[in-house]
Amino acid sequence: MEFSETRVQKTLKTNKGVFKTILLSIITLGIYSLVVMSSVSKSINLAAGGIDGKKTMHFCLLAFIFAPITFGIAIPVWYHRISNRIGDELDRRGIAYSLGAADYWIFCVLLSFTVVCPLIYLHKLFKATNLMCEDYNING
Repeated sequence: MEFSETRVQKTLKTNKGVFKTILLSIITLGIYSLVVMSSVSKSINLAAGGIDGKKTMHFCLLAFIFAPITFGIAIPVWYHRISNRIGDELDRRGIAYSLGAADYWIFCVLLSFTVVCPLIYLHKLFKATNLMCEDYNING
């Protein structure tokens, strides 16, 4: 009798969007944004975890523990790292979409006074995550 190894692949959600996140975050008093960003960190850990040898910190752990301890410094570090990691995973998978730490620093730090630019960054982050998740759902 032969036993074949079966790998159970979790299907990742590909419906993250900026306006949906903003609307539901307002309705839920910010809880939905924690859920979405936690989903982003889980998605990259699942899609790239066995390949790049890295692990992205869960967003709730960042928000409730490390951000207060570091006086908020952990937040830009987390966004810098996750932007690069998702961008690297898109490149590894051959997906023609660009995301990197420069996007975070330009749109969310340098141009944050415009109010629109941080939303552009979130759109880029969510689109990159959705593309990565779609490819993961198809190719593993």
